[in-house]
Amino acid sequence: MVRLFSDDYNISRRESIILGCFGIAALASAAQLVNVQFIHGEEYRAAAVNSRTRADSVPSRRGTIYDRNGNILAASVDAVDVYVNPREITDVEQASRALAEVLGGEAKDYVDLLTIDTTFVYIQRQAEVEQGDRLREKEIAGLHLINSVKRVYPYGAVGGQVIGYVNVDGEGISGLELYYNDILSGTDGSYSRQMGLYDAPIPGGVDYDIEPIDGEDIVVSLDVEMQSFLEERVAKEVERVEGADGTGVLMDGSTGEILAICSTPYFDCTHPEKSEIGSESVKGIVRAFEPGSVFKTPAMVAVLETGAVTPDTVVECPVSLEADEYEVSDAHERPACDMTARQILADSSNVGITLLVKEYLGFSSLYKRVGEFGFTSTTGVDYPGESAGYLAEDIDSWSIISKYNLSFGQGVMVTPMQLCRFYGALANGGVACTPHFLISKPQTGEVAQYDAETIITDGQVLADTISMLESVVTDGTGKDARVEGFTVAGKTGTAEYADPETGGYVEGRYNLDFVGFLPEATVPLVCFTSVTEVAYETSTTALFSDIMTEAVARYRIAQL
Repeated sequence: MVRLFSDDYNISRRESIILGCFGIAALASAAQLVNVQFIHGEEYRAAAVNSRTRADSVPSRRGTIYDRNGNILAASVDAVDVYVNPREITDVEQASRALAEVLGGEAKDYVDLLTIDTTFVYIQRQAEVEQGDRLREKEIAGLHLINSVKRVYPYGAVGGQVIGYVNVDGEGISGLELYYNDILSGTDGSYSRQMGLYDAPIPGGVDYDIEPIDGEDIVVSLDVEMQSFLEERVAKEVERVEGADGTGVLMDGSTGEILAICSTPYFDCTHPEKSEIGSESVKGIVRAFEPGSVFKTPAMVAVLETGAVTPDTVVECPVSLEADEYEVSDAHERPACDMTARQILADSSNVGITLLVKEYLGFSSLYKRVGEFGFTSTTGVDYPGESAGYLAEDIDSWSIISKYNLSFGQGVMVTPMQLCRFYGALANGGVACTPHFLISKPQTGEVAQYDAETIITDGQVLADTISMLESVVTDGTGKDARVEGFTVAGKTGTAEYADPETGGYVEGRYNLDFVGFLPEATVPLVCFTSVTEVAYETSTTALFSDIMTEAVARYRIAQL
């Protein structure tokens, strides 16, 4: 047999095939290398970095809130967030004991968090820096700390309802913290940190992508020491008369700046979870009520504006007036008698003010003027949730008793803030200033500006009204409101209030209030005081006197 190819040829052919395969593989590898390094290199490198990188935000420092004297009411301070990677925990018992020792509680409280099948669990947000330092010293595997900030309130519950508070993420929840959240809040930054095996942070592997921008500071009108006095005195008055709650307001009638304001029960910014439900808001702003006889003053102003009535105008006042199936009478028994307009206000006669409105003004005109005085709209105070009060529309369809009630503050709902604005106008030449807290932004030098509105134009009406309110204190129902060395003008109120279940007025219990000012003083301060659901007749005039006496001394107010 003749061989066409030698054995050497066959071997050479096999080698060529093998070499060819290696060549093809080498070319494929080279092509893949080119693809990885050049064509998709950046994409793969980015994916590799992303796989070991975790992005986190850097919280900005929230702006500081100062009172009018530079005292810090709210500020942000350094803190740490404590978290663990349970997969890195090597000794659960040791770690839980260490956490309990530094952060509080019992070791068993932390066991579940340390054994969850995950790589990130918060142990405590916004822990103290000192606590973070102590935890670092313990060198616990799997425990990590992130720099953070927390909100602190140096005066605790003092002014807490006004200041408000923030949540753990630094967002305003109530009060000025909420209303001015956009100003106080900064812009968070961000950083990236490189992670190793089991998501362990790589030392030195932190890059800041965006630096945080801190929020703006604000200066507000509160005087924290006056606020503390007001809160203490109002709480004592509520206890003294065994009322449900109390409210106090002290405002500069010439500017609208609120120096102090409160309503019981009080709210503690540092422990909001321990405060009573509903305590986080100032009732004097967010809750309307039937004001009672303090509302006779706007009614009297409207009557005097007709020009047909003066303080000496005499009205024949019967013991009572019939109205539908009801009778309107005065709070204090008296015989039928003649009363001047001055006496009607001083003795707080429901019958007398009703007859003045009915005979000289008309109830439709009173309704219109009440709206023009600002009692059917919000005052514009810079505080969340302000109430506009309530007054039913279409007075022409009202019952007779409803029209009569309007004259002396029943059946109408207003807020203490609206009353302070109105009485502030009496003290300020007829000009009503917008009540407010914000004064300035110190970092920019911006000073807040607010609207003012002239609501009473007749100077004689102003003078007569103030004179009549002075008679309330010197000769009428407000004698205990006197402030030594000063002329006081004001009005008492004793109002019935509705039972929310039955809709009818509660028998034998009253809401008491007084609002007044110092008409001949260097600073025309306006003060409102009230206690609700009192079981017997008294007044809050002494409360007013104490608050004003303190204010006179504190602000060195003099009689003109």
